[in-house]
Amino acid sequence: MGSSCGGSCGSDGQSSCNSADAHLAQQDIAITKSLGRIRNKILVMSGKGGVGKSTVAVNLALGLARRGHKVGLMDVDLHGPDICRMLNLTGKLEPPKNPGDLVPPLIYNDNVKVVSLEYMMKDRDDAIIWRGPLKIQAIRQFVADMDWGELDYLIIDAPPGTGDEPLSVAQTVPGVQAVVVTTPQAVALADVRKSINFCKTVEMPIVGVVENMSGFICPHCNESVDIFSSGGGEKTARDFDLPFLGRVPMDPRVVIAGDTGVPYLSTDEDTPATKAFAHVVEAVEKRLPPKGSVNLSTVGTESSSCGCGGGGCDPGKCDC
Repeated sequence: MGSSCGGSCGSDGQSSCNSADAHLAQQDIAITKSLGRIRNKILVMSGKGGVGKSTVAVNLALGLARRGHKVGLMDVDLHGPDICRMLNLTGKLEPPKNPGDLVPPLIYNDNVKVVSLEYMMKDRDDAIIWRGPLKIQAIRQFVADMDWGELDYLIIDAPPGTGDEPLSVAQTVPGVQAVVVTTPQAVALADVRKSINFCKTVEMPIVGVVENMSGFICPHCNESVDIFSSGGGEKTARDFDLPFLGRVPMDPRVVIAGDTGVPYLSTDEDTPATKAFAHVVEAVEKRLPPKGSVNLSTVGTESSSCGCGGGGCDPGKCDC
């Protein structure tokens, strides 16, 4: 195996290069061991910011947990980690009791564990000024060094775009699959197509597309108004022959929930937004069941048992 220094070490630095190689090899073993106890790994990503990706990631994790599944939530948006704030988690990193043991994540409830750079910082308002290598190493440590235990789902919240963080996840977490979040307007859809092509390039299967902020729910009459238009995410999913997981309308209570740390979309509230999101959670669970596996290459295609035919799967029209 080649040296991690890229062959730049002379004889004086050879021992340090060998030590770095040994450390990476040990970390690879730890990553493999950790991921071997996690059944489904889901990367929640988007082509641009402001589409509610972190809201989808948090509520997807809680929605799956409410169905009785063991869920981990990993925040790899290293420059703008918001998961702890959105869950009102104020704890700090606690070292393991014994040196060499895995580091305990934050516990949100009996079914949800959380790892974020934010709870490892002395001051959560400090800027993270890191380049690629540090970000890559942090993500590897999130997998290798944290005590995830047995999980049905690991939900990974990535920053917008197709840069270091999603690429590192694709390379570090074999078998990870993507949930792509978009809003309906054309500028967001142009960027989400890049995310879809990124997944194809790195050979990451796509669980499906979520159209977020699809209409606005008036708090007075409970009717929907298409502020950002509607249907663009579904059309994009069909253009790429991808499953469409559902559209979730805007609701002022989602914003309040994010600010107060009490997630809303995954609650028992009987509103259009919560009903729509429950449909998304159910669609994800059907495609990635906690036990067994689903061949995504046949979901939503003409050769599958799905009643949608070609052009992407619509879970609202069949039981796929």
